Amino acid sequence: MTATSRSRGAVTALTTAESAFALLTCEPAPLVFDARPVPGLPDVLLPLTELRVLLRCERFDSDTTDELWRQLAQHARELGPVWVVGAIGVALPALTHLAAKISRGRAARHADDVDSEVLAGFLQALRTADLAAPRLWLRLCWAAWRAGASVVRADEGEELPADPSCGSRLPRMPYGHPDLLLGRAAAAGLITGEAAELISATRFGDALIEQLAVERGVTAAALRMRRRRAERVVAAAVVRGDLSGGVRVPVPARS
Repeated sequence: MTATSRSRGAVTALTTAESAFALLTCEPAPLVFDARPVPGLPDVLLPLTELRVLLRCERFDSDTTDELWRQLAQHARELGPVWVVGAIGVALPALTHLAAKISRGRAARHADDVDSEVLAGFLQALRTADLAAPRLWLRLCWAAWRAGASVVRADEGEELPADPSCGSRLPRMPYGHPDLLLGRAAAAGLITGEAAELISATRFGDALIEQLAVERGVTAAALRMRRRRAERVVAAAVVRGDLSGGVRVPVPARS
C-alpha cells in the first residue's frame, strides 16, 4: 500500500514525501544506492525505487537489514537533504502501514497529524539513532510508531461530546492501539521498556521472535517465556483497570 493509495488523494506529510521521492528517482538520472558493501544484497548499484521494491518483496536477515539502514542513515547524515528524502522514500511503505494502523478507527481529522508525527519520529531517529547497536530498522520503526501514537494519546484527552448520555454505562476500557497499553505498563514500571518493545515487535509488527533471539544471544524458547510473563502482567493490569488512564504511582508504605 502506498501513501497515495492510503490517503485517496489527500495531501499529507507522507504523500508529500512520496512525491519528493518520485522526483528524486525519476529518469533519466535516478538516485542510486551502492548495494555492493551490504552482505545479502545484489552486488550492483540499485536505483532507490528498485531497492524499495526489493525490500518489500524479499525477506532479508537482520544483519543485511541493519547494514542497509546503517548505510542509508549515514548517507542521510553526511550527504545532505537528497539522501534524507531518499532514505525516507525507501521507508515509506512501512511508515504508511504504521500510520494507517495508528489511525484505524480514529477520527479522520487526526490522520494528517498521525502522518506528520510518524514521519517526524522516523526522521528524528534517522538523524540520532545509535547506528552501531543492533536492530536498527526495528528501532527506527519503533520511534515512528511512538511518535504517531502520541497523537492518539492526545486524542484521548479531548473534551466530552456536547450532549453526553446521562444513562449508566460501562467504564471506558483501555482498548485501542496495543502500544498505548504497553507504553503505560512500561511507564508504570510493570514491565520493562525492552519487554514492551518485544511484545510490540513480535505481536503487532513483522519481527520474528527467532530472529530477535539470535540477535540477543538467547534461545527462542527463553524469549517466548519472557514475552509470556510480560503479557500476563499487562493482562492482569488491564483487568484491574490500572491502565485505563493515567499511570498510577505506588505510594510507599509508612514505616
